[in-house]
Amino acid sequence: MNPSAILESALYVTDLAAAEEFYAGVLGLKLLGKVDGRHLFFRCGPGVLLIFNAEATKVPPAPDARLKVPAHGAVGDGHLCFAASAVEIADWKAHLEAKKIAIESEFEWPRGGRSIYIRDPSGNSIEFAEPRIWGL
Repeated sequence: MNPSAILESALYVTDLAAAEEFYAGVLGLKLLGKVDGRHLFFRCGPGVLLIFNAEATKVPPAPDARLKVPAHGAVGDGHLCFAASAVEIADWKAHLEAKKIAIESEFEWPRGGRSIYIRDPSGNSIEFAEPRIWGL
């Protein structure tokens, strides 16, 4: 057996309202679901980006819960990379700078491909990179 794709990716944040403004308002992702104080779910291409309040997800489900999702969470800055072509990266850079989002790092990978890095409001490292950095 071999997994064929990643269906969901999760990041943990400290401020869901700021995260919603950033991921929907700045990055333009479509909000799929929301539970105040707990999570935001966004569509991203064929997958889903899950944004959780880390403290809320550490609480295990009640014995009679309809959805028995196990407790989870993370501490510290996470990382997520969005696929983007070279032209899209240039467009993202201009868009982010217009929104006053600082570009933390920008470089060409030794085997080819370019990346830019920013931070979301909770300090997670967000990258935009050409898929060819992984030979894709």
